[in-house]
Amino acid sequence: MQHLSPDDLIAAARRVVGHFACSQDASAGGVAAALVTRSGKIFTGICIDTSCSPGHCAESSAISEMLKARETAIASIVAVDENGEIMPPCGRCRELIRQVAPANWQTQVIVARDQIVPLSDLMPFGGPVEPASA
Repeated sequence: MQHLSPDDLIAAARRVVGHFACSQDASAGGVAAALVTRSGKIFTGICIDTSCSPGHCAESSAISEMLKARETAIASIVAVDENGEIMPPCGRCRELIRQVAPANWQTQVIVARDQIVPLSDLMPFGGPVEPASA
């Protein structure tokens, strides 16, 4: 597994951020996320904002990419806005991270330049989910 510093993960998210209009009704890229799995693979995603729905968060996009690779355990995750500022995941994304794998209860969430907390600190009453049964 490769060693990835928080700065490396932040840089990965900053490389894909950048707002653009897709159409009159949709835009994307105003927020970007990067995650590293426990196996060391990096996945990124961008937000999608539409007039017909609440949109699709950058963290969710990165998680979708991870799931396509059949991985579920997130070691660390970060999101940045267009200015490159770090932002914590919304409640919907926190819940998604938690539900994807029981190990994600300990995912390290970069919430500020010098502040990293486990997902469990952001969801004190959530508790880990049980592993899927065969």
